Amino acid sequence: MLNYATVGSNRLEDAKHFYDELLGMIGMTPMIEHATGGRIYSSPDGRLFGMLGPFDGRPATPGNGSMFGFMLDSRETVRAFHAKALELGGTCEGEPGLRGPEEAGNFAAYFRDLDGNKLCAISFGAG
Repeated sequence: MLNYATVGSNRLEDAKHFYDELLGMIGMTPMIEHATGGRIYSSPDGRLFGMLGPFDGRPATPGNGSMFGFMLDSRETVRAFHAKALELGGTCEGEPGLRGPEEAGNFAAYFRDLDGNKLCAISFGAG
């Protein structure tokens, strides 16, 4: 079982604002300030997400083929989360909509954060 995910940032203060606002929408709150200047967020059910400066001191880069998804409770929440990411300066990588067979009900939206890390908001089921 996945315990946590992290992304790197070269714009730590901007990224804190981005993730404070975005993750706050889904109940994730700042847990600790990270030694690299980043921040770790937690959810009430124990999920963790971190935005960090790289330990090796080199610039942060988005992983080619890497993506992290946030499971949300409804299609409307997916739409709102995606819209908030774009409002905060993220870029669209896929508008909200059904993905895969319609009967599966996979509803997702994709975006990149301020440093180009690819993220997904998704809900499963009808509605």
